[in-house]
Amino acid sequence: MKKFLTLISVVVLCFVGLVACSSEYIISTKDGRMLVTEGQPKLDDGTGMYIYDDADGRETMIKKDDVVQIMER
Repeated sequence: MKKFLTLISVVVLCFVGLVACSSEYIISTKDGRMLVTEGQPKLDDGTGMYIYDDADGRETMIKKDDVVQIMER
């Protein structure tokens, strides 16, 4: 029983650690929108677009020229 509780504790700690690593970012745009992202947006130099996962988990893109600032939440 003690081993089972130890295993459960380790699993819970790992899960909490993974959740803590996933940061939200906010993209501020020139037209005043504030876009919440899951994880840090990545710039694709070939297309000039930031690629990010939105709050619903969908992969989305926005032009680099439309972005004013990217802040970690």
